[in-house]
Amino acid sequence: MKRTFYGIQAFTVYAVGQLISLIGSSLTGFALTVWLYQKTGSVTPLAINAVCLTLPGILLAPIAGSLVDRWDRRVVIIVSDTAAAITTFTLFWLLTNEQLLTWHIYLAAVITSLSTAFQQPAFTASIPLLVPKEHLGRANGVITGANALAQIIAPVVAGFLLITIELRGVMLIDFVTYLASLIALALVRFPKPEKSDGNEHNKGSIWREAAYGWAYITTRPGLLRLMLFFACTNFVSGLITILVTPLILSTASPTVLGTIMTVGGFGMLAGALTMGIWGGPQKRVVGIFGGMFVIGLCIIAIGLPPSILLYTVAGFIFFFCLPIMDGSTQALFQTKVAADVQGRFFALSGMIATAARPIANLVAGPLADNVYEPLMRSDGVLGVTLIGNILGTGTGRGIGLLFINIGVLTLVLVGVTYWNPNVRLIETELPDAILEGDNTRLQRTTMNENLAANDNY
Repeated sequence: MKRTFYGIQAFTVYAVGQLISLIGSSLTGFALTVWLYQKTGSVTPLAINAVCLTLPGILLAPIAGSLVDRWDRRVVIIVSDTAAAITTFTLFWLLTNEQLLTWHIYLAAVITSLSTAFQQPAFTASIPLLVPKEHLGRANGVITGANALAQIIAPVVAGFLLITIELRGVMLIDFVTYLASLIALALVRFPKPEKSDGNEHNKGSIWREAAYGWAYITTRPGLLRLMLFFACTNFVSGLITILVTPLILSTASPTVLGTIMTVGGFGMLAGALTMGIWGGPQKRVVGIFGGMFVIGLCIIAIGLPPSILLYTVAGFIFFFCLPIMDGSTQALFQTKVAADVQGRFFALSGMIATAARPIANLVAGPLADNVYEPLMRSDGVLGVTLIGNILGTGTGRGIGLLFINIGVLTLVLVGVTYWNPNVRLIETELPDAILEGDNTRLQRTTMNENLAANDNY
């Protein structure tokens, strides 16, 4: 008889399956990026592929969130992972038959983006149904750790596999890892969320339910201001993602850049392990804004006169703080948002946060090339001043000044947002949607329902 897992055991089983699947997906993502660039010899296809991986999911998020709250979340994850697995196998088949074209990669990216739009909010909304309230910080730390581990392993392993078994072999491994995730899902059961009173009055059309999800956020000022805060921090993240590579390469080799990025990955893993063991501060707001404050200081440090040691240390601390901040955020939301609304909530919050990144990507290049770099030339407006004497002049120093400005603005953003009482006091003013004992009761009810169904069968 097949064993079925419930509660925190179900979370553990699925987390392991998800880690295996994440590693496979990261391998394919890295390998396909290399294939695209080698095939076309241009950066433009990489940018198009990045848009295909993000934009469809952003546009679908409100509807996806409503459907996640309507349907069985475990089934949603199974269908999403199955669609992604079929997409990967199709690419493998096309490549094996020498028919793989660039537009096939774009179409696969679109399908992956749409699948993720369902899978991510479904799983995030299921965690508080599986894990006791007091362990939510640890659970989210485990998930972040899985992502960090995948980011560390993928570039090194994928580079080796591309030489030995080539892209086809990498895709086949990815397909097998999807099967591992699906097997894990087949072994677990998710409790059904209880219906909140307000949500019962908004059943009907998908659009009405999506509107209720937005109203749920806007009628709670603390949640809304946190959403806007994360939109701004994701804009900052989008700028840094684009600018950090040319900044470091202005004074160091690609090998050094890779080493610094790897150290950053280990910092993220260390932060995730810390969050998994510790669980984060009891006051989640402290974890959110304390982590972001330290990140702002790291951004300023990276903009100072070039130093490989400074880049490495700041990068490690930067990535170490991310899991603590993210884990505290997810635990706060999972506790304060009604279980039957969390699909819509996480879909909408993800849409708001992710939408800022493409804007930042578009702004970063022109801002650095046309504004900051000219300012910090040896004969530039700021290059001939005390700022130029302190930070240095020449290639990369304009980006360094931009990093300092971004870091200062981040600190200001942290201070202004935290000063707002709706945010600072959100944990006391906004009642918990998940009370002590709710998780255990839901898990016990689901287990009894399944056992009764087996007996009837």
